[in-house]
Amino acid sequence: MGKIKKRRKLKWSFLTIVLLILVFSVCGFGGYLVWSHTDVLQKTFGVSKTSSKSQQAVKKLSLKKESVDYEAKIFMVGDSLIHTGVYDDAYQNGVYDFKPMLQFVKPIVSQYDLAYYNQETVLGGTAIGLSSYPRFNSPQEVGDAFLDAGFNMVSLATNHTMDRGEDGVLRSVQYWNQHPEVASSGQWSSYEEREKDIATVYEVNHIKYAFISYTIWNNGLSTPQGKDYLNNEYSEEKAAHDIAAVRDQVDFVIVAMHWGTEYYWGVDAKQEEIAHYLSGLGVDLIIGAHPHVVETVEYINDGKTFVIYSLGNFLSDQLDVDNYTGLGMEVTLRKHVKEDGTFENKVVDPKAELFYTVNRVGGGRANFRIKTYPSLTEGELHNYMGLYEHYKAIVNERYPNLTWGLTWE
Repeated sequence: MGKIKKRRKLKWSFLTIVLLILVFSVCGFGGYLVWSHTDVLQKTFGVSKTSSKSQQAVKKLSLKKESVDYEAKIFMVGDSLIHTGVYDDAYQNGVYDFKPMLQFVKPIVSQYDLAYYNQETVLGGTAIGLSSYPRFNSPQEVGDAFLDAGFNMVSLATNHTMDRGEDGVLRSVQYWNQHPEVASSGQWSSYEEREKDIATVYEVNHIKYAFISYTIWNNGLSTPQGKDYLNNEYSEEKAAHDIAAVRDQVDFVIVAMHWGTEYYWGVDAKQEEIAHYLSGLGVDLIIGAHPHVVETVEYINDGKTFVIYSLGNFLSDQLDVDNYTGLGMEVTLRKHVKEDGTFENKVVDPKAELFYTVNRVGGGRANFRIKTYPSLTEGELHNYMGLYEHYKAIVNERYPNLTWGLTWE
């Protein structure tokens, strides 16, 4: 009896030891896996090896989402209006070279994700003969200079688009089609090309945007019947159709408008009407041209749309100091993605600077160079600081809190 009891006792102890070894082995191996793969846990659950939250993360298997902001900065200037004096100055040693005119602007443009300008005159090129006011045709080397300076958005719908007829427009379209890296809008060679271009979704810094250019003026030079794709003339119906085609596909819709009253610093009733209509369609940023002088800026529709009524001229040989002065604007396109995956998009942080086309200093030979107002000298523009304050007051009229001085400065 005693031996039997003893043997049973020994047998039970042996099984117990084996079970305990197995349990500790499994627990130890599991602990090693958790410890050795904490880098995965850290990436997935936001914890570290020493964090007391790691066990909670493993148990709950929860994934934490955080909000994030994406931003793209855009720089905008006004009209490239190429008079005879400008292209004559660019002609050196048998070729046209406009790049020196932008030498002080190029370092500025390089600081931005997007850079916009308005190509006021059609780039039909030398093959059909250059011309100035009132029927312009400009060297395609103008475009080369702006591309070299870093501009990658260009508005082409203007009151001068049809100055040299269909041939001039098609030559311009051919030029811009050779540069697909540039967002260009306003001139096309067919309806099919227009519809495809209007629906194009561009992307920068995880921000998707659409870009469309319209003009309300044509100088009485109507496009040929059945070919209104040559110059994108504005109508409410057309704008509604175009914007509906892309609004749900992008974060921002940007519209360039050729509108307003020439040489008038105020905002006319038609500009306001169109601005509010476009805002109602979901346009986030409106960039204005045509008056050839600077006008004010403002947020409308409870801050949903930022409007620049007129940037004025950028490069020209027109009239006087008012037309040699142009507005440079910076805004930030901000996409705020919330924790739940929804997002808010807004045009924020508008900043401004004035530019001046320096030429014929001291009455000498034309030597066009675009500079910021703060970098001018009295020899280049008399009383430039007084004029600076004058034009700033015009721009500030509807947005007095506008910041002056661009990011790069």
